[in-house]
Amino acid sequence: MKSTKIDKAVSILGCRGIPGNYGGFETFAERLALHLTEQGWAVTVYCQADTVKQIREETWNGIRLIQVPSPDAGAFGSVLFDWKAVKHAANESRLVLTLGYNTAIFGLLYRLKNVTNLINMDGLEWRRQKWRLPEKAWLYINEWLGSWLGNHLIADHPAIKTHLSSRVSGDKITVIPYCEEPPSKVDALLLNAYQLKPNQYALIIARPEPENHILEIVSAFSSRPRGHKLVVLGNYRPKKFEYHRKVLEAASDEVVFLGAIYDKAVLAALRCCTRLYVHGHAVGGTNPSLVEALSAGSAVLAHDNPFTRWVAGPEARYFKDASDCSAKFDQLMDDPETLARMQQASLDRYWEDFSDQRDLKAYEALLTQYAANLSPVRQPQKAAPLAKVESRTKAL
Repeated sequence: MKSTKIDKAVSILGCRGIPGNYGGFETFAERLALHLTEQGWAVTVYCQADTVKQIREETWNGIRLIQVPSPDAGAFGSVLFDWKAVKHAANESRLVLTLGYNTAIFGLLYRLKNVTNLINMDGLEWRRQKWRLPEKAWLYINEWLGSWLGNHLIADHPAIKTHLSSRVSGDKITVIPYCEEPPSKVDALLLNAYQLKPNQYALIIARPEPENHILEIVSAFSSRPRGHKLVVLGNYRPKKFEYHRKVLEAASDEVVFLGAIYDKAVLAALRCCTRLYVHGHAVGGTNPSLVEALSAGSAVLAHDNPFTRWVAGPEARYFKDASDCSAKFDQLMDDPETLARMQQASLDRYWEDFSDQRDLKAYEALLTQYAANLSPVRQPQKAAPLAKVESRTKAL
């Protein structure tokens, strides 16, 4: 009889590192790494560090952190960090989870080293307006390469799987939407520090980028007095970025810019106490910030596209442009009964598909499947005479 011992070890690459202070992949990587560690996995996370001169190991909450020196900021620094991380992981890992496809070309090294690489293919990154043509071409090519080089692909939204299925077989793709735990405790008094009152403001939490439609939302809200505030979170640098300047110039006195906030308690209070959560993202799959808004029971007004419609559901409200957004503000801001129904619908949608850490459990199940395929078959101590031992072929 044969018995298999699964080597539950995985290296996570593609994010800036943990603890997560950036949102997006960093927050997810932290959640997943902590979950897997609790389930007995040996987890390694590669972190981008500008304060070290050589690769250094640290431990955080039982997770092995590989601090990779990357002093250069911007896109080149990220590419250099990814290359250093991939080289290191390819020499010591058997199972890798890559978050994003921005440098999927480096997956050639995994193939040469016989390393199994599962890739979260993220959204349609190459469609973002902020990229110049050469950058868009790089991302588009890497999306193709990631589709072919990855041993298995993860899509965070059904529409992303549909898109990727034009490149590879659908059997190679697993849909795992991002999930989030609902806030366990909400302290509305935290709003006092920002001169905000519960149910007296609308809320935007997004990076200030054109595809997030912040300019359209701010312009729409500022088109006439609302009697409420619009609270905008994000790091705005108008002297460096023209788009940031345009957003600030379009804002009325009722628009409040609070900067980037990462305090989870404050974010929970802002989401749970908002009158209306406004989500303008148009590029990507299941956006974690939108899921967090659903978990907080926020009424949702979102940009009209297949990604947001599937996540927020039919009871949310949607806008196509600035004029349409202004009309939706006119309809909703002074209609507490409709907003109350939308809040309940958000909670219902959250519990339907995004609760109970379903994403973490699904990732663990997928990783376990591949770890089992990679693990050697061990013979029992007392083998039967003349028993033949068959070798297990790696499944890539």
